[in-house]
Amino acid sequence: MTDPAAVTIIQPASRQKLFERLAELGIETVTVEHRPLFTVADSADLERELSGAHTKNLFLKDDKGALFLVVAQSTTKVDLKGLSRQFGAGRFSFGKPELLLEVLGVTPGSVTAFAVMNDDALRVRVIIDAALMAHDTINCHPLENTATTSIAREDLLRFIRAGGHQLTIETLSRVEDRPPP
Repeated sequence: MTDPAAVTIIQPASRQKLFERLAELGIETVTVEHRPLFTVADSADLERELSGAHTKNLFLKDDKGALFLVVAQSTTKVDLKGLSRQFGAGRFSFGKPELLLEVLGVTPGSVTAFAVMNDDALRVRVIIDAALMAHDTINCHPLENTATTSIAREDLLRFIRAGGHQLTIETLSRVEDRPPP
């Protein structure tokens, strides 16, 4: 039996560690501070002010235990049943906050593509919405929901791959008919 005192608790990366990793990779970003944003609806004002594609991120678990991080354009409607069929997964549910913190090192409301840097075990399959690829700049939380970091599309993909994650770019669903910001 393992001595609980001997167990090493791995701390998730901080925002500062994220920026250090981006600098190591030679990736330039711009970050804007703002009030905490927990939902896509909360971020509507910011979307009008900050150019580039904005994301919504879904941490999903299927009934077989597989984990997925879906990085979608904020206006994409994601059909979980259709998505599970599309990827040959079991029935999707949202991953519990404890699992989210354990695997990606973030809390609900702060889920982001950048969180894959905390998934050293490569437990999460990363799925990127093809609608995001139409934009030169993509906006993501920098591991916390009190700021938004703008990153070039190719740099975001390079960041994800640099951590060892394979990613899939797929058309997830139709984009909602809503006027542009």
